[in-house]
Amino acid sequence: MSLHLSVVRRGLCTKVLPNVPAESLSYETEQRCREVLSRTTLPVKASAGVLVTLCTFRGAPSFLYTLRSPKLKGRHKGDISFPGGKCDASDKDIIDTALREAREELGVSVAQSTVWGAMKPITDWTGMVIVPVLAHIGCLEDLAAKPNPEEVESLLTLPLSLACTSSSQGYTCFRQRGRYAYTLPVFRLPGHKVWGLTAMMTDSALSLLFPGSYRSILSGSRSR
Repeated sequence: MSLHLSVVRRGLCTKVLPNVPAESLSYETEQRCREVLSRTTLPVKASAGVLVTLCTFRGAPSFLYTLRSPKLKGRHKGDISFPGGKCDASDKDIIDTALREAREELGVSVAQSTVWGAMKPITDWTGMVIVPVLAHIGCLEDLAAKPNPEEVESLLTLPLSLACTSSSQGYTCFRQRGRYAYTLPVFRLPGHKVWGLTAMMTDSALSLLFPGSYRSILSGSRSR
C-alpha cells in the first residue's frame, strides 16, 4: 500500500487511501451510534470537552486531527489531538464546550446537528474529567477550514480503514514504581504518532463505529 503525506503549514497533512467505503459513515451507522451514545452517563462536573471529529476527505471516511502549535505552553505542544479544551463559564454544556473549541481551533462553525453524542468520559492523570464528543463534520473540502495559527500548526486526516489495520496500530506499556501499570494504544501516521488520550478516543470511536470487526489493541477494551 502506498501512502502519501503532504505537509502544509497550517494546512492539511493528507494520507490518501483509494476505494474507502463511504458506508462507514452511513445514516444507519449514525443512527446506531446515536442510540448507543444516548446512554452515556455524563459526570456532574466535567473539566474539558473534546470533539472527536469524523469527516470525509477525497471521498474517504476519516478522522480529522490537529497538530498542536509549538508556540503553545505546556507539555502537549506539538502533539496530535482532536480539537478541545477546558470548559468556559459561558458554555451551556459539555457539547457546547467541544463545539466552541473546534470553532476556535479549526476556524469553522460546527453545527450541533453534526454531533452524534458524548462518549465515555476519561479521567487523566491530573484528575481532569474529559468528555469526548463524537461528531461527523462532513466533507472537509467544503468546510474551508482556517486553523488558528496560535494553536494549530496543521491539520491531519487518517482514513478509518487505515486506522483499523495492524500496520497503523501499536501500543505503549507504562510502568510505575518499576512494575507494569497499563497499556495505551498508538496510531501511526507517516511522520507522526497519535498517542495518549487522543489515541484512547480514537480507539473508542473505532470500537463504536465497527463493533463487529474492529479489535481494540487494549485487552478486553470495548468501551465507547
